[in-house]
Amino acid sequence: MRSLTERPWRHVRWLVLAPHPDDETLGAGALIHQAACFGRLAALVYLTDGSGSHENARGLAAVRRREAALALFRLTGRRLPRPIHLDWKDAHPGIPASSEFVRSVAVLDSLCRRLHVGAIAVTAAHEPHCDHSAAARLAHAIQAKARGRLRLVEYCVWSAPPSERSHIRLKTPSMSAGRRRKALRAHRSQLTTSCGPGFRLPADRQRMPASDTLFLRRSR
Repeated sequence: MRSLTERPWRHVRWLVLAPHPDDETLGAGALIHQAACFGRLAALVYLTDGSGSHENARGLAAVRRREAALALFRLTGRRLPRPIHLDWKDAHPGIPASSEFVRSVAVLDSLCRRLHVGAIAVTAAHEPHCDHSAAARLAHAIQAKARGRLRLVEYCVWSAPPSERSHIRLKTPSMSAGRRRKALRAHRSQLTTSCGPGFRLPADRQRMPASDTLFLRRSR
């Protein structure tokens, strides 16, 4: 297990790509907190509008945008950078040849260049949710376009970690568990009945570690 406080990671500027609002806290909350503390959080980007968690919940996408902004503030203690939303339809990811996918690659490639991003953290490619694996495909396409300028690491939300034979494990410093829980509580739509019947995050997933483990694919 390697530490993100070691070279070459300790001076890297990060873009965190999350499929939905709440995935940022569940999978990369400690990374976001650490990067923000040292002025190295370039951007938090959400792939989808998060509207698929409830049926017939009017205004849910707007609710989840507000929840995302509050969660990021609670993780970082800062109002900037504001979250960026690509607004893909939840649970309807674009395929790599689609105009939506190509446009998103161009937008994020430009963002990475402008903000001097050195690494992208994204949900693991083997995650079972279609939006999580789509986020990984998007990140890999951005990395390929960068031609060696970007490192890419993965984090797990719903899946078991990848094998140590295929991936190097990187660990973040610890953050306050209470602060992370408070950030997760910003996502009321996913924890309560505030938006009516729909998805509820299981209680066991609400118990989060103080640090994150990230996964870097080994060179072949």
